[in-house]
Amino acid sequence: MTEIDAVTLAVLKGRLEQIADEMDATLYRSAFNPIIAEARDACHGLYHAETGSTLVQGTTGLPIFVGAMAFAVKAVIDKVARDAASGRDQLRPGDTFLFNDPYDGGTHLNDFRLVRPVFRGDAVFCWIASAGHWLDIGGNVPGGFNARATESYQEGVRIPPVKFIREGRLDEDIVDILSANSRAARSNYGDLNGQLNALALGERRLTELLDAYGDNTIAAACAALTRRAEALMRENLRAMPDGIYSFEDYLDNDGVTDTPLRIALDMTIAGETMTLDFSRSSPPCAGPLNIAYSTAVACCYVALKHLFTDVPANAGCLTPVQFIIPETTLLGVKAPKPVGGYTETILRVIGVVFGAIAKAAPERAIAAPFGTINALSLAGHRGDGSRWVMFSFFGGGLGATPGCDGLSHGNNPISMATMPPVEILEASYPVMFTQWALRPDSAGAGTHRGGLGAIYEIEILAESGAEAFLLGERGKFAPFGAGGGGPAALNRFVYDTPAGQQAPPLASKVVDVKIARGQRVRLETPGGGGYGQPEARDRAAVARDVRLGYVSRARARELYGYDAGESS
Repeated sequence: MTEIDAVTLAVLKGRLEQIADEMDATLYRSAFNPIIAEARDACHGLYHAETGSTLVQGTTGLPIFVGAMAFAVKAVIDKVARDAASGRDQLRPGDTFLFNDPYDGGTHLNDFRLVRPVFRGDAVFCWIASAGHWLDIGGNVPGGFNARATESYQEGVRIPPVKFIREGRLDEDIVDILSANSRAARSNYGDLNGQLNALALGERRLTELLDAYGDNTIAAACAALTRRAEALMRENLRAMPDGIYSFEDYLDNDGVTDTPLRIALDMTIAGETMTLDFSRSSPPCAGPLNIAYSTAVACCYVALKHLFTDVPANAGCLTPVQFIIPETTLLGVKAPKPVGGYTETILRVIGVVFGAIAKAAPERAIAAPFGTINALSLAGHRGDGSRWVMFSFFGGGLGATPGCDGLSHGNNPISMATMPPVEILEASYPVMFTQWALRPDSAGAGTHRGGLGAIYEIEILAESGAEAFLLGERGKFAPFGAGGGGPAALNRFVYDTPAGQQAPPLASKVVDVKIARGQRVRLETPGGGGYGQPEARDRAAVARDVRLGYVSRARARELYGYDAGESS
């Protein structure tokens, strides 16, 4: 193994990360879909030639994708091995694979993976990969978030790993099949080409780096970074007290039956190792709140990266961690169980990891974030008969910590994504936002309060109206506090009808709601949980919250014992 000095390693770490960052930026700038172009629901990385494990990820891509991508690349590696063994096909430079299978390294059907080998001579040096959320891939619901799906076939078209570029030649037949199964074929085609451009740039940049430093030096740098991540994770685990720490939280329902779903974790710390056992979680559900094993592991990776921020983001950080995720739970399902609402379930998994760590190491405690993306789709027809589909997710409050208040109107900890700007959404679709504001009294109380949620109100402008679909959570189980802090407000969704304003029977999930022109939908998102006893909060901080409208005077008296006559 080539020895590499610390300075060279630092330089190469930056160069490798820059490759992934440039791939991210290329896709963001060329995608047709606002969820990629503006919200950055995508990622890129470099992966091990034989195992598919993560070598390098970008700093702006979606971490949950990066965590799952190692499984995706391994699925392609396995396919290549099967094809070679059977004599069916051989891997060659210029080949590229495409798929969205959520049970084989994917997340849900909207998320398309492109995986390409980078050859040096006759051997694969590593793999590069791109993931992006396509706007619509068929199924019963425009945008793909079908809250009532009971099997994956109702969520969209499922594509296994297929070689759709052979030695640089695109198979147009596969593209035609994808286009025929989407309400937004033009948008998907633009995103596909954006991802291909990102892969081309990544391959070119990596080749330049290999030519400059040599294959052995770059391979040694990747191996050293992986060993460093493992060593730092083991060091962090050794600093925590041994023991078994349990925590559980609940999902409102599965969209089909109004019964809570338990996400339960028993975390064992033993020296420099950790075991995450989810065996006590609810069994697979009828609706789309299930996730596959690879997705469950990926969201644990994201949670641990939030807690152990000094550990480099590669496969080494998971080496000391064992996962117990039985197929008998909703966290390890196989096809064709529906998984379209995976975003809600992984947020609850991240939350219970936070909750268990708070028991083991209170100094690292993070109260629960708002814990729902509120996947809202609005769809209809324009005056010329063309189809429009608006999909977006929405922000809320993040949890407080021992050192500070939570962030208001942020995104969930699964991602670096941001909401598409209101100007982009209004320019792209026949809608108007009549309110976009912080939500008063939505944060959990505490010595440090949680961040505030938000209020979004959207009016339909299309002459023929629209259909509304929502797949959300936290309508019944509020984001929890930590260290004595209080819970945040519940999620709330209402919509106009001829009979007045109504809320969904299942709290935050609804399908096929007809919204006429001039009518509105209104979403009020949760805040984050608080940290520490509320009565210990600094009086000046309470006064400031009241003055800015974050907390009403009545709630300030109730939660903090604050007298409106106190000096601010």
